[in-house]
Amino acid sequence: MPDMSDPFDLPFFDEPGGEPAPNPPARKAGGGIAARAMAARRGPQAQTPDYVSGLNPEQRLAVETTEGPVLVLAGAGTGKTRVLTTRIAHILATGRAYPSQILAVTFTNKAAREMKTRIGVLVGEAVEGMPWLGTFHSIGVKLLRRHAELAGLRSNFTILDTDDVIRLIKQLIQAEGLDDKRWPARQFAMMIDGWKNKGYGPKDIPEGDARSFANGKGRELYQAYQDRLKTLNACDFGDLLCLPIRMFREHPDVLAEYHRKFKYILVDEYQDTNTAQYMWLRLLAQRPKAERPTSPLRGGRAEGAGGGSLGTEGPPPLTPPLQGEGDAAASENRVNLCCVGDDDQSIYGWRGAEVDNILRFEKDFPGAAVIRLERNYRSTAHILATASHLIAHNEGRLGKTLFTEHSDPDASKVMVHAAWDSEEEARAVGETIEQLQRPDREGRRHNLNDMAILVRASFQMREFEDRFVTLGLNYRVIGGPRFYERQEIRDAMAYFRVVAQPADDLAFERIVNTPKRGLGETTIRQLHDIARARGVPMLTAAEDIVETEELKAKPRASLRNVVENFRRWQKMLDNTPHTELAEIIFEESGYTDMWKNDRSAEAPGRLENLKELIRSMEEYESLRSFLEHVALVMDTEQNAEQDAVTIMTLHSAKGLEYETVFLPGWEEGLFPHQRSLDEGGRSGLEEERRLAYVGVTRAKKNLHIWFVSNRRIHGLWQSTIPSRFLDELPEAHVDVAEAGSSYGGYGGAFAQGRGGNRQNPYGASRFDSVGSGNNAGSGSFSNTYATPGWARAQANKTAATDRNWGTRSGAGVERIGYGETDSQRGAGRGSVKTRTIEGELIAKSTMDTPSAFSVGDRVFHQKFGNGNVAAIEGNKLTIDFDKAGQKRVLDGFVTGV
Repeated sequence: MPDMSDPFDLPFFDEPGGEPAPNPPARKAGGGIAARAMAARRGPQAQTPDYVSGLNPEQRLAVETTEGPVLVLAGAGTGKTRVLTTRIAHILATGRAYPSQILAVTFTNKAAREMKTRIGVLVGEAVEGMPWLGTFHSIGVKLLRRHAELAGLRSNFTILDTDDVIRLIKQLIQAEGLDDKRWPARQFAMMIDGWKNKGYGPKDIPEGDARSFANGKGRELYQAYQDRLKTLNACDFGDLLCLPIRMFREHPDVLAEYHRKFKYILVDEYQDTNTAQYMWLRLLAQRPKAERPTSPLRGGRAEGAGGGSLGTEGPPPLTPPLQGEGDAAASENRVNLCCVGDDDQSIYGWRGAEVDNILRFEKDFPGAAVIRLERNYRSTAHILATASHLIAHNEGRLGKTLFTEHSDPDASKVMVHAAWDSEEEARAVGETIEQLQRPDREGRRHNLNDMAILVRASFQMREFEDRFVTLGLNYRVIGGPRFYERQEIRDAMAYFRVVAQPADDLAFERIVNTPKRGLGETTIRQLHDIARARGVPMLTAAEDIVETEELKAKPRASLRNVVENFRRWQKMLDNTPHTELAEIIFEESGYTDMWKNDRSAEAPGRLENLKELIRSMEEYESLRSFLEHVALVMDTEQNAEQDAVTIMTLHSAKGLEYETVFLPGWEEGLFPHQRSLDEGGRSGLEEERRLAYVGVTRAKKNLHIWFVSNRRIHGLWQSTIPSRFLDELPEAHVDVAEAGSSYGGYGGAFAQGRGGNRQNPYGASRFDSVGSGNNAGSGSFSNTYATPGWARAQANKTAATDRNWGTRSGAGVERIGYGETDSQRGAGRGSVKTRTIEGELIAKSTMDTPSAFSVGDRVFHQKFGNGNVAAIEGNKLTIDFDKAGQKRVLDGFVTGV
């Protein structure tokens, strides 16, 4: 058997073989004479350890129930981390185990560091002797380093990162003679990761999965990948779990050694474990009868048993164990296992997490103690009641009800708001944040750092980012780049910048070979040299070099096509709507096709972000004004220390808390997400409801839930219906925003414009009194915004923005309207006048009269040629062109045939 020595470890008292060491006297449950003498030295008040004195009864029970299997169901904000760290400190302080005999597993390195720090505060330097405190993967590395030869590796093996894995798989795909564009390496890497999360080796994957890739060669490619890893003396992250599982099954003597080593096993966030992690844990925790540990360090109650004999018998390697396997021997087994988790917060099923792992804990470990932590220290009674009522609609749960002992009669109820569309939603949330920033009666302000907007999908962020820039509100995006910092958005903006400003060499260099055009570093270096030598932009240098023989034929042809495209787009700049021009650029450059052909999981989201980018351009007069706006957005620094509103997805928010939380987008299809419903059925719906529960329980004092009647989805405005989750909220703890509030809608203008005193069901709008009658100039929102954000925007306005206000893609425009009249600014949209270029009306984005064309009419477009009108919306025509396909254009740009 390989050497099991550990420089941090102490000899086992029950180790067989070798010269037996003198057995120390058995210690009692209280820790023995030495422990009681230490306590006596500190005085009678120390009989109750300080580390348990501040715990509530449920927490203390979870800490002191040290023997046998224990499941701690810890609700949101109930002190889960404190219980886990105090439990470890209690085991060490009472002498039940040495630090090296405790296996403590977390999910992230950050959580492991925090746990180690907290334990150190409680027990001092003893925490430094805990080599088995870490993540699943870090402990897997330690196991493989010790027993590398049993896993078919050498101890100096390499762990490949994602890029290395993709590059290796691409080589294998090409070696098989397959098209790596049709069968992308990234896609197969994700499939392998999913198989390893389930504990599948090449022989274990289902036949359907094996045949779903590379014309049925999935299994062979997986086997070739594993063989190649072995040749390279390398493994990927999935192997850090799968290889120890196989090692334990094939070498029961090694497994038995770790059964004797680990006296106590603790697992955090158990609801997020996948199948492989579950198998790994059961192998270590469930012990055959013959391996029942008899260490004299044990103390406390004798109840609790574990089932299963996975170490010696069972299915072939890497095959998931059957539920309840080995229950016949359960009464003879004991395992000191403590799993802490919350089945109501299992929200990572999309990456392999199995909520069933925590739901079947009592079946896997018969006689297990289940302790519920329901006393919440974070949220108000209204928020907790709302969360509990919502999650109670799930069937697959163990059940618990959160409560708080700190009732506040003045606490706000959960607020539900309705808005007309996503723009109004963002505007109203921004106004609420501005109002919260105003000093209260005691002069206190609500810090932006204590507010968060939690969205279901990342595309929702863009509306809020743009609104906050307009208001001058600081914000930060957590869990991913801000909208305008995403790769596909930066690429798109680079195209736009070169069209609007041909001398922008940085932008040109970014996209000259994106998508791939065969223009490598050598060609780009030549362009640099020529541009510097002649003192001209790179685009001009490219225009010159393609007329010479300095480049080879293929790159010269590709570069000529790039130059011609940009020159053509620049000519279209002055007479084509900038949104339509953006679509043309994406299509003719091949950028859209590049992402359509990409089979990675991120590709659909990138295409949606491009559609959202074009949609956002509609609000701006010209391409240049849009580029200036984005420049201002990008100039907002991401400073973690500044006071800023946090924007993130619900999945990224788990474990965090904020004074005020906004939950926008509670509509069917978005939340619950349609993809989850289609792919997961009832289980998908229940995971979406758990995600809603997580969002609700992030709020400490104020919670605002929003839904809209219209939202742009896949580039088209669609009517939406409220989420089913809204009807699952308790009426006693929820208030609906009154119609007369300042949240969006049409208010007085609604009534006046339709005759009579009809009430606007969506509430009054701040625009109703703008520039109208005797109310002009009065009220909280009259001719200018009476908000801190508007004041900041006015103070930050520069001469450059004023000069750009009246330009359209560089051409002079008489800019009257859209907030500006002949006599004043801020007069509202009702007074917008026609926009003209050089005195001639080119086109209007909206018209009061119907289009002159009818469905079926034959028309001609200067760019797209002939086509037939397929649909009409105002003055916007959807046309099926003979060669260019279906496009949406203004009727002012087509003529009848």
